[in-house]
Amino acid sequence: MKCKRSDIGRSRVLLSRLLFVLYLAAIAFLCLIHPQRLPEVSRFVLGIPTDKVAHFLMFLPFPVLAYLSFDKDTPKFWHSLVFILVVLAAGFGIAALTEYLQSLTPYRTADRADLMADTLALAVSSVTVFIIDRVGR
Repeated sequence: MKCKRSDIGRSRVLLSRLLFVLYLAAIAFLCLIHPQRLPEVSRFVLGIPTDKVAHFLMFLPFPVLAYLSFDKDTPKFWHSLVFILVVLAAGFGIAALTEYLQSLTPYRTADRADLMADTLALAVSSVTVFIIDRVGR
């Protein structure tokens, strides 16, 4: 029995969505875990505070995973633009929520610089995904 293209496409979307959910769970875990449970690392990477690098790297995959999980055929420029703006807004909302939740814990604090690192990663990745989406059409 041969696999149909639509079966492969559905499997890819299902796997992408599962990976996206696991990614979101990992973000929640990393943002809310007690800092004493994290390993000791250098305070700076190339002169940048390590926690800012970590925030940047945590949010960089968000637009890619969202695109793989939810992008439908968007042949028009405006559809692609709206999709990526929604992804960017959702990512920013999750980043802001994690900072807010950190402020509610007795062992973490909210930090605007962390939110800025998250936002920068979301912007870089969103622009990259948008360009790849438009070039691939």
